[in-house]
Amino acid sequence: MSLVLTTDAVPEGDRLTYWCDALGGACGPMAVTAHGDGPFRGRISTERLGYLRVTTLEADAHRVSRTPAHLARAGTDQVAVCLQTSGTATLVQDGRRTFVGEGDLVVHDTARPYSLDYPGRFTSRILYLPRRVTGLPEEKLRRVTGTAIAGTEGIGALLASFLTGLTASVIPCSPAVATRLAASVVDLFATLVDERTSAEGAYAVERPGHLVPRIRDHIDRHLADPGLSPVNIAAAHHISVRYLHRLFEEEGITVGRLIQRRRLEECARELTRRDTTAPAVSAVAQRWGFANPAHFSRVFRAAYGRSPREWVRSGSFV
Repeated sequence: MSLVLTTDAVPEGDRLTYWCDALGGACGPMAVTAHGDGPFRGRISTERLGYLRVTTLEADAHRVSRTPAHLARAGTDQVAVCLQTSGTATLVQDGRRTFVGEGDLVVHDTARPYSLDYPGRFTSRILYLPRRVTGLPEEKLRRVTGTAIAGTEGIGALLASFLTGLTASVIPCSPAVATRLAASVVDLFATLVDERTSAEGAYAVERPGHLVPRIRDHIDRHLADPGLSPVNIAAAHHISVRYLHRLFEEEGITVGRLIQRRRLEECARELTRRDTTAPAVSAVAQRWGFANPAHFSRVFRAAYGRSPREWVRSGSFV
């Protein structure tokens, strides 16, 4: 049976406080900061399977953070596996900043400080596993926390499917059966960690012709993240930044230039829309990872020989 908490019946002025308390009960103590001035809306539902817990969050844009002060009040030591089913998020933990796109999985450790920023309305499903049952050494866990994992292939797809299915319906079963099913999920998570951590050596010797397309696909899927950089691209593929740059020497373009070129191409395409819903230039630039409008205008003009507004008026297309 699921536990559901919602802001629907809460007075608008009290909703954020209510949401903070509800998150504290479902996910542990943390600070909450809403984005925007409108009335906040949020819904939390929780399902249990033996010693596992799956919490689904549906809410408006906001940021949550767990500080050392919150950790001192936390009573559990858990590993969280998040599936971003709609919207996007940015996770910061252990100095890593990771953009999480729709369909991605990301792991974070609830026993260490972290923050999750949701820039728009979103839905996220979070699997909580007690650390003691994972059987994984600390070193392995730290290598997967704060890195995005595609939920569409390999073990990641199996785990994403489980999270989706469990939140839809938990089959009635005895405590003994629930514990056995939970153990199977833990084994699946441990296999995912092994797959990610053992891939480091495999990627390092993989032929560039195989690895480069994966990196290009990763760049395309994360163009909207302003923090996309060679450092986090290398971390996501378990290779060094030096090796990443060496791979792209043979491509005739640097990683930074490739990111910029792809962002400009997507902006140029979107700016040619002629319907009445065509977005503003600044909105397009921000959507594709350009945080500074002036910088965007300069690099756009350098690439296409005209400003973004001139491009829109001319109806050009690449």
